[in-house]
Amino acid sequence: MATEMALVKPISKFSTSSPIFSNSRYGKFTTVRMSSTSQSTAKAAAKGGKKAAKTAIKETLLTPRFYTTDFDEMEALFNTEINKNLNQSEFEALLQEFKTDYNQTHFVRNKEFKEAADKIDGPLRQIFVEFLERSCTAEFSGFLLYKELGRRLKKTNPVVAEIFSLMSRDEARHAGFLNKGLSDFNLALDLGFLTKARKYTFFKPKFIFYATYLSEKIGYWRYITIYRHLKENPEFQCYPIFKYFENWCQDENRHGDFFSALLKAQPQFLNDWKAKLWSRFFCLSVYVTMYLNDCQRTAFYEGIGLDTKEFDMHVIIETNRTTARIFPAVLDVENPEFKRRLDKMVEINEQLLAVGETSDIPLVKNLKRIPLIAALASELLATYLMPPIESGSVDFAEFEPQLVY
Repeated sequence: MATEMALVKPISKFSTSSPIFSNSRYGKFTTVRMSSTSQSTAKAAAKGGKKAAKTAIKETLLTPRFYTTDFDEMEALFNTEINKNLNQSEFEALLQEFKTDYNQTHFVRNKEFKEAADKIDGPLRQIFVEFLERSCTAEFSGFLLYKELGRRLKKTNPVVAEIFSLMSRDEARHAGFLNKGLSDFNLALDLGFLTKARKYTFFKPKFIFYATYLSEKIGYWRYITIYRHLKENPEFQCYPIFKYFENWCQDENRHGDFFSALLKAQPQFLNDWKAKLWSRFFCLSVYVTMYLNDCQRTAFYEGIGLDTKEFDMHVIIETNRTTARIFPAVLDVENPEFKRRLDKMVEINEQLLAVGETSDIPLVKNLKRIPLIAALASELLATYLMPPIESGSVDFAEFEPQLVY
């Protein structure tokens, strides 16, 4: 999963008050097990300790999560004897795409990485650490889910199971590449510890399909947009990981194509009024979380020459257009009212964060949060109730990467 999902896989919360690394070529190598922000990480690095920082992650609605599902129901959905809607020929064609493994030799590092990391100083350095940490966690979350699905579906539907296994290969490759990036900053995530220590969020299979499809597609548009921007503006190419985004995002797109095929194989998830409501709900969840997250870390986007809100709206609009090919209803994100409400939510979220940073006792903080949470919920509901765009088709064409590559 590419994006920080609620991204995606999903969704990270970046601290706006993290400390700055010292400029002593940044201390010794530190293994990071878990952190709510990189604050404890920075302290550990500053002390030069080799022992892992063992702080608990601060779980919020915007935090990257690990997911599990009803595997028995998933097996029933892909049992060819039960589900006659399964288009095995389409799955077999997709399997050949994954077996080709276009990026098998793509993620090869060079000395540019460490040299570039050593030149990144101050707040931007900390922002990069947080970006790599959260992105790695999100990709690793996808690896764990896909790996288990590949294992559980092996007898029920070997073709679908193998695709899940190959997607877990892609996600593991991405997570490993990001973790190697952290090593350029003398840090690393202890992914084995994360596997055992993190709490897992349960989603029913149909919710996994909606959310993961969106996560992969929004990941595609995020990566390709950054790649194209930096190709046109090389003066902002401050770290070489972005040079890998063109091929990387094609992995995300193939993953999204597969989930599109999974949804087509389950028309009950696309062809009734409940499907329209859930489709809009997941669109809203993914778009809002990305927007709120990114507006908390505008320094990252400014550091690579992007306007955060313009970037996010471009990604949301393009993802929505892509999603409209398969979801029965999507949000009207090109209506100016949609962005106005997003910006209002950003203001409320900033006030919530400010309350959390005060020295008030917990009771007073919670009392101050109540009207703000109510205001945020009101904006979310109003956005959800905006007239939607009827879209999608169960007869969605064969996976069509040529439309977006």
